[in-house]
Amino acid sequence: MKQADAIPFKILSSPQVAMRAKQWRVNDKKIVFTNGVFDILHAGHIASLSQAAKEADYLVVGLNADQSVKRLKGNSRPVNPQDARALVIASLLIVDAVVIFEEDTPLELIKLIMPDVIVKGGDYTIDQIVGAKEVMAAGGRVVINPILNGFSTTGLIDQIRKG
Repeated sequence: MKQADAIPFKILSSPQVAMRAKQWRVNDKKIVFTNGVFDILHAGHIASLSQAAKEADYLVVGLNADQSVKRLKGNSRPVNPQDARALVIASLLIVDAVVIFEEDTPLELIKLIMPDVIVKGGDYTIDQIVGAKEVMAAGGRVVINPILNGFSTTGLIDQIRKG
């Protein structure tokens, strides 16, 4: 199978990603989790995902479902539907699994997977990171990556609208 043929198989349901996490752990592998909207993929996203991938053996990306994005960012978002966003994220070699979640936060998904590491961008503090308390209580850790200045989806959308 060519690597491109494997892309859709990286998009998993919550039960599937829980099972995959158990399989990885049988082989004593570590799991890192990050999440976001990833509406219009840009260099800031790639930098953050690349840094996250370095933290463990497998990178799981939680992706906000369309309705979750609308609640969090307003009715004009997302620009790209969840299936398209999931496919783009799954196509990245550094990503091992993508799971779409309907809730406003990935807390239930984090509890289900219980990753060894949670990674978020530098615009968060540790007390703002959903699941940090649970992961640290289980012996895991939280990493806050620096933001790559000059890249933001909202900024890109504003720039496109201005023409």
